[in-house]
Amino acid sequence: MSGDSDCTRTSPSAGSPSDNELLPDRPKYVCSLSPDLVTKAREELQEKPEWRLRDVQALRDMVCKDYPSLGTCLDDAFLLRFLRARKFDYDRALQLLVNYHTCRRTWPEVFNNLKPSAIKPVLESGFVTVLPHRDPEGRHVVCIRPDRWTPSHYPITENIRAIYLTLEKLIQSEETQVNGIVILADYKGVSLSKASHFGPFVAKKVIGILQDGFPIRIKAVNIINEPRIFKGIFAIIKPFLKEKIANRFFLHGCDLNSLHQNIPPVILPEEYGGSAGKLDISAWNELLLASEEDFLRDFSQLVLPCDSSPHDMLVSGDADEKQCDDSLRGMKPQLYYCY
Repeated sequence: MSGDSDCTRTSPSAGSPSDNELLPDRPKYVCSLSPDLVTKAREELQEKPEWRLRDVQALRDMVCKDYPSLGTCLDDAFLLRFLRARKFDYDRALQLLVNYHTCRRTWPEVFNNLKPSAIKPVLESGFVTVLPHRDPEGRHVVCIRPDRWTPSHYPITENIRAIYLTLEKLIQSEETQVNGIVILADYKGVSLSKASHFGPFVAKKVIGILQDGFPIRIKAVNIINEPRIFKGIFAIIKPFLKEKIANRFFLHGCDLNSLHQNIPPVILPEEYGGSAGKLDISAWNELLLASEEDFLRDFSQLVLPCDSSPHDMLVSGDADEKQCDDSLRGMKPQLYYCY
C-alpha cells in the first residue's frame, strides 16, 4: 500500500498508453490471482480483467474530484481492495474508501500509534489469531476468544486494535479480497462484567468499521460456546447490522457438530473438535509482528491533511451518537435480565 496520495499527480484518463510512463514512482499492478480466482472474481464481483485498470482509474478520478483532501493512497492495488469489496460499483467503492478514512480519523483511541508492537500483549493473550489453514472456499478463519482478555490489564479498545491490524494484514492478499474471511468467536467464560464493556457506543463503532468502513468481505460469523449473556450482547449488536450480515451469524452453542457443518474439522484445532492439532497462536503473532515496518510505511500515507477536519467526511451524524447514548442507559438492565 505505497504510492503517491497527491491528487494533483493523478494519471490521465483510463486508456492512455502513457499512464505508467507519467507516474514511474507508482507501483505497477500485477495480478496475483490464479485462473480460478480470476473466474470467481468475474462471476461474483463483476471484475473484468480487461477493464480492471480502467475501473481503478475511474475511482482514482472520483477521489481527486470529490475528495481532493482525503489524503489516501492512490495505488492500483490499494484502490482495487475497495472496488472488489463493493463489486466494482464506483459510487459504493468511493463511499467505502471515505468511510475507511473517517473511521480512522474519528476514533483516536484505536488508531493512534497503531502498529503490531503496540498490541503485543493482546496478541500474546491469544485474544485474536488466524487459523493456519483456509476453509474449502479459500477463506481464512479469524478466531476471536474474548475469555482471553482481562479487562484490568488493558481497555477493550486494545482488542479492537488487534482485530483491525489482523484484518489489514489479511486484506493485503488478493486471494482474501476475492474469497473473503470467516470469523469464529468463542464466548466460553464471558461474564456479565466483561460483556458490559461492549456497550452500544463500542458496538456501533466496531460494526460500522466491519460493515461500511473496511474493504473485506465477511462471509460468515460462527459463534461457539455462547452463554445466556450473549442474548443481551447480540441484542445490542443487531440494530446496527444490515440484514445480509445478520443472516451470516450462526449461533452453535456447545454443539460442535453444528460448527462442523460450517467449518470442516480438518482445519479446526482440537479445542473445537478438529484434527489440526492444538491451537497455536505463535505463527500468526510472528507474522504480524514481522510486518511492523510495512504497517508503519503504509499507515504513514493515511495522514489527515492540515486543512481538513475529520468531521468533513462523517457518514453518520450526532443523531446516531445520541441513539447510542440512549441505548447505553438501558443496556445493563437488559444484560442482567439475560444473565
